[in-house]
Amino acid sequence: MTEVVNWIFIFLGLYWAFCLFWGVRAGKQIVTTDDFFLSNRNISPWVFALAATAISFSGWIFIAHPGLVFRDGFQFANTSFIAITVAISGVVLLKRQWMLGKRFGYTTSGEMLSAYYKSDGLRIISVGIALLFGIPFVAMLFGASGFLISELTNGMLSRNFAMWVLSGFVLLYSIMGGMQAILKIAVVQFVLFVLGMVLLGLFALELVGNFDQLNQGLASISKDVSSHLGETKGMGGGNFPGYFAIPGVIQFTDGIGIEIPKGGPWTSIMILTFVLSVMGIQSSPAFTMLGFTSRSPKGFAIHQIWGAAAVVGFILFIFSILIGVSANLLGANAAVNEAGLAIANYLPEISKEQHTELVIQFIKLLGNSSPWLVGFLAVCAIASLQATATSFMSTTGNILSRDIYVHYFDKNSNQKKQLGAARLFTGLVFLSGMLLASFSMEATLLLGSLAIACSFQLWPSLLGATWLPWITRGGASAGLGIGLIAVILTEPIGQKLTGGSLPWGVWPWNVHSAVWGMFFNVVICMIVSFMTSNDPEKNHRQTFHNFFQKHSEIKSSDRWSKPIGALILMIWMFFAIGPGSVFGNMAFGEPNIGFDKWILGMPSIWAWQIIWWALGVGTVWFLANKLRMSVEPEIEIKSITSD
Repeated sequence: MTEVVNWIFIFLGLYWAFCLFWGVRAGKQIVTTDDFFLSNRNISPWVFALAATAISFSGWIFIAHPGLVFRDGFQFANTSFIAITVAISGVVLLKRQWMLGKRFGYTTSGEMLSAYYKSDGLRIISVGIALLFGIPFVAMLFGASGFLISELTNGMLSRNFAMWVLSGFVLLYSIMGGMQAILKIAVVQFVLFVLGMVLLGLFALELVGNFDQLNQGLASISKDVSSHLGETKGMGGGNFPGYFAIPGVIQFTDGIGIEIPKGGPWTSIMILTFVLSVMGIQSSPAFTMLGFTSRSPKGFAIHQIWGAAAVVGFILFIFSILIGVSANLLGANAAVNEAGLAIANYLPEISKEQHTELVIQFIKLLGNSSPWLVGFLAVCAIASLQATATSFMSTTGNILSRDIYVHYFDKNSNQKKQLGAARLFTGLVFLSGMLLASFSMEATLLLGSLAIACSFQLWPSLLGATWLPWITRGGASAGLGIGLIAVILTEPIGQKLTGGSLPWGVWPWNVHSAVWGMFFNVVICMIVSFMTSNDPEKNHRQTFHNFFQKHSEIKSSDRWSKPIGALILMIWMFFAIGPGSVFGNMAFGEPNIGFDKWILGMPSIWAWQIIWWALGVGTVWFLANKLRMSVEPEIEIKSITSD
């Protein structure tokens, strides 16, 4: 154990030295607020692409995703299509937001929405959503890093002590070097995230034996072992083990905590609404600021096609699933052990409540044979968690500085005052998150789970500013407000606030809270926008869309691209994440029919997922490049204002 701890500290020391180097180097180049907030809007396309991919995914995938695959099997693995849907969300929003930032000099999402709708209410709500990311969401990630180190050192370092030390370095380089330091470091964090997931996946496969042995073991489990998910009982095309099948299109249950769905919770509609909710990451105020940093939209296409859809999709559908399902044959699954189907008892038995410990147990398993690799993988995990946490923490401090301090208290503040305010607010956000994680994990989880779902509610407002001029200020504001209320009432916090008096549980009908919110959001937005269609600000909003039309001329030869793109997207969504995904249960052989009868030598649903992932990468490419939604504008954009 001493050798393992030494290697952890060696790799942590190297990682910290690199982070501080970039913090100091970037800090020396900061002269203006634009340098600190947005790296002078001059981040290269490749740096943006890799950093944006790490920020969008790595923080909550490295630890959580393999453990959930282990717990809920291939039905949960279908949520890996977040790699495609997050990319699609960027295709729709990112370029046009960048165009507005380039043209009008916006620094934050609140400034952009406030200017477009002439509404300070949307600015305040945007700040509130940023705070959900910056405090409880970041607190979850920082807390996970402390727990990781505490476990890997067998309690030599407490969770809270490790968390404060690890996160303190994040605060230091963030306030020193601003956005340039954060993004340059995120490039290396992306590389560590990929290397860590690949190494763990290969290690898990090596312990099982090979790919055929893995699938033979899975086939035996599907025939002889029952999981906590039970059987689908006709849901999804037959009576299949829930671990290997999507349990139907929809089940009209009262919600988690009240009624248990047959065969597991991840129905097609649950999967669809979950992966749509994750699109809230790229509609978040933090990601809007991140988009403003890019020198050109070229980095958007690289991030969306190759970073998110291709690389992250490959990590999720291959290596994360390998880690999760292999654990069943390596001693982690008590039922498999009792049935005598485990290949070996390398891992301790892990209950469904302990699923987040799976990756940690795999890393600890290397302690006897390769202690240096434990240190390296520990840093890979920490870097993954910090890539997401750092960006959201720092941008939240910057947003508070611009949208609250400057706008309401000191509009004529100079550069020095704004920089000081940004660093102060970042420190306060950090302190708030750390205290929350240290003293109330229940509150951290309750509030942190709201961040992405609430951010998803910004979509209609952002679509109005970028694509749909008919959405009015009243429609955007009313829809957003009602949507946020619906999210709260379909999340665990809703039950807490009402004393458990709500007649439904969490995510009723297996529909994610983000989509419940979006349903009411869109309905109210459309009704109010129709009622206020002749509002006096109509011409003001149209000037923004005239700007888009001027800089986005479409060639006559491309007139069929839009309908073809829409058709491709609808087909992909139907079969990958929509009702058609249930065909994957048995397209290449029923789950419990036996290994010899699996047409592709692997569970049908896994093969189906890999095929539609590959087609999803092609879909993102078509939207980003062929429809020109993530390429340079046809006409150069000239800024008419500056910070």
